[in-house]
Amino acid sequence: MTTIPPPSPEAALEPEVYLDHAATSFPKPESVRKRVSWALEELTSPGRGQSKRAMDAEALLEKTRLAAARFFGVPDPSRIAFTKSATESLNVVLKGFLKRGDRVVTSSMEHNAVARPLSRLVETRELAVVRVRCFADGSLDQDAFRRALDPPPSLVVLVHASNVNGALVATSEVLALCRSHGVPVLLDAAQTAGLLPIDVTEHDLGMLACSGHKGLLGPPGVGLLYIRPDLAVEPLIEGGTGSRSEEWRQPRHMPDCFESGTPNIPGIAGLCAGLEHVAAAGVEALRSHELYLTQYAVEKLEEIPGVRVYRPAVRGGTAVSFTVDGMSPGEVSSLLATSGIGARAGLHCAPWAHQTLGTYPAGTMRFSPGWNTTQADVDMAIEALGALLARRRRRHHGREKTS
Repeated sequence: MTTIPPPSPEAALEPEVYLDHAATSFPKPESVRKRVSWALEELTSPGRGQSKRAMDAEALLEKTRLAAARFFGVPDPSRIAFTKSATESLNVVLKGFLKRGDRVVTSSMEHNAVARPLSRLVETRELAVVRVRCFADGSLDQDAFRRALDPPPSLVVLVHASNVNGALVATSEVLALCRSHGVPVLLDAAQTAGLLPIDVTEHDLGMLACSGHKGLLGPPGVGLLYIRPDLAVEPLIEGGTGSRSEEWRQPRHMPDCFESGTPNIPGIAGLCAGLEHVAAAGVEALRSHELYLTQYAVEKLEEIPGVRVYRPAVRGGTAVSFTVDGMSPGEVSSLLATSGIGARAGLHCAPWAHQTLGTYPAGTMRFSPGWNTTQADVDMAIEALGALLARRRRRHHGREKTS
């Protein structure tokens, strides 16, 4: 029998301050936790029977789909499919829409959820990928982007806002350029869904991919994918959908063609509660709160000697990246963790972005406030960072005196 080792003392320390909402929101609203528990206790599999629990599960599925459609301005809720993550949603489109020899335009600030599938497709489908450079602040070079749209590519795939420094990459001007060239856009909204208003009709988005566990405040294991009616995308996974079981081929209609297997009903129930929470609080109110604390953190960090903050030209997300002179991001993260500060260090699964910012290969330290972060939380993190740097300076001066 395998014995699970006890957690280390470091792992046992509960973070007093959580500043890693760019990774996942924590804690979840009480309504989300209750809805997940309710679904586990009361619901079974949607589309797999006529029992009350199965029918209630089906009703929940469609209620959540409708809530997501309203949230993102989608006229037809059936155009939204549930996936397990933004990463899966991006993979579905990139591998199901692009054909051999297609040309794709993207940016140098993309997450590995875009970079890695594209790299594979370059090898397997001879894809031509144009990676438009971003400036050192993370903003897209719009002149270079405009040139890349001539001739029009098969697809533009862009991160809405960077998970590294919060830079707004897919601005309204950039999306308008794509519309004017008739190019479908796949928007990676993992960092902005629930933080920035997104209306797929207003921007004429071709596809939208987002996670449910970040700004939408749901549990992990659920993502959303929107596909415009005029665009054909082949499914990544095929199997039982609970519909047209007599047919040997995968259903072609949405959302069934992308929802093979038993859906994550507890996760979808939690996402439904998260969408309700965000809608009730108001995206604008949440945005104002989170971006205020983000700017506050930037200003406080810049007051600390030896700290460099990588500010974006235009901010779209709450990620704040910084480095400390003479210390690796990993060292800073470990020391902050011992003070009860939960944050993240490294490349954040986005090496392209770090190459753009000039922080590759070491990466950065990242703070990212969220829906329940307070100014006191930010102050505690800043004080902890200042204290550890002061201790480090004292030790350094002590060594100089004894040498």
